Amino acid sequence: MTHVPQIRVPATYMRGGTSKGVFFKLDDLPEAAQVPGEARDQLLLRVIGSPDPYGKQIDGMGGATSSTSKTVILAKSQQPDHDVDYLFGQVSIDKPFVDWSGNCGNLTAAVGAFAINTGLVSEERIPDNGIATVRIWQANIRKTIIAQVPITNGSVQETGDFELDGVTFPAAEVQVEFMDPADGDGAMFPTGNLVDDLEVPGVGTLKATLINAGIPTIFVNAEDIGYQGTELQEAINGDAEALARFETIRAHGAIRMGLISSVDEAASRQHTPKVAFVAPPRDYVSSSGKTVAAADVDLLVRALSMGKLHHAMMGTAAVAIGTAAAIPGTLVNQAAGGGERSAVRFGHPSGTLKVGAEAAQRDGEWTAIKAIMSRSARILMEGWVRVPGDSF
Repeated sequence: MTHVPQIRVPATYMRGGTSKGVFFKLDDLPEAAQVPGEARDQLLLRVIGSPDPYGKQIDGMGGATSSTSKTVILAKSQQPDHDVDYLFGQVSIDKPFVDWSGNCGNLTAAVGAFAINTGLVSEERIPDNGIATVRIWQANIRKTIIAQVPITNGSVQETGDFELDGVTFPAAEVQVEFMDPADGDGAMFPTGNLVDDLEVPGVGTLKATLINAGIPTIFVNAEDIGYQGTELQEAINGDAEALARFETIRAHGAIRMGLISSVDEAASRQHTPKVAFVAPPRDYVSSSGKTVAAADVDLLVRALSMGKLHHAMMGTAAVAIGTAAAIPGTLVNQAAGGGERSAVRFGHPSGTLKVGAEAAQRDGEWTAIKAIMSRSARILMEGWVRVPGDSF
């Protein structure tokens, strides 16, 4: 019996923020995968090792969590005044699909470095020493992101002393600015309300802030669903009933946001929207064993990604948190104590994160101007990934 041999595809394995992913240049992909469609999806699924009924992704590059089952495709930008086009694919772990419905804010921190290292940014835009401003076009949501990448002796600086909770080792700081971060072309508050009464069968009617900023996100109060906001992963991810309840909340919130038309569609749109719960500050012990004092944060937030509680915080959800916190009256703003604010520091399972945001009312509707946060990124491995030649 004849078997098709493996092919190799140039790729770079990178950490960005609290996520990891496999990065590709568009023109390095096999020709059939250079355009959207089944061939591209099948290739990325095989690279990551999905679908895996064992949930381990042993036969691929994925790490069996939503934070490590990610792919990025970059190309020289086709947009005026931008350097690179950034397309993100969230790969399902146990199902055969790639979700292209949203961005990954954490991996955004690695996009600028990859673009510089692979020649996608013009040399005249890169200083010998200092900061390279990389203008990123986020193709999933059609928005501009600015990454400030440190440069030393003409090369991307990856090492440094910037510490990020959820990442073990320090690295160089990369400031990321999400410009006009409302997701897609619709209203930032798709229902027109800062707080809605969300009816969820089997759960009840919950107060909810439904926002499109960074990524579509459903915020509910922790106490309304029986939590304190101090929970770590094992408290949620080991509870099948809790996960099912959160998925039901997510599905019905997605309908209210106009993202899907029926609950059944939620299963094929796992990446968006996110669901998160918020609470006022209180002391807790993070997953690393470090104590987070109530006095050190403005509020507590826990968020789920791809059906599981995230170990830290998704970058795009952090944009949603910062934006919602800047708008008086949202549940996030209320949990932070109310009032106007241009930045917020929140507690998550791994520690704390600060995000700045600007929002304003125009013609009676709120709009997000920008959100800013610092992350870090570095190359973990570079070379080629190999996949069976008949897998896509």
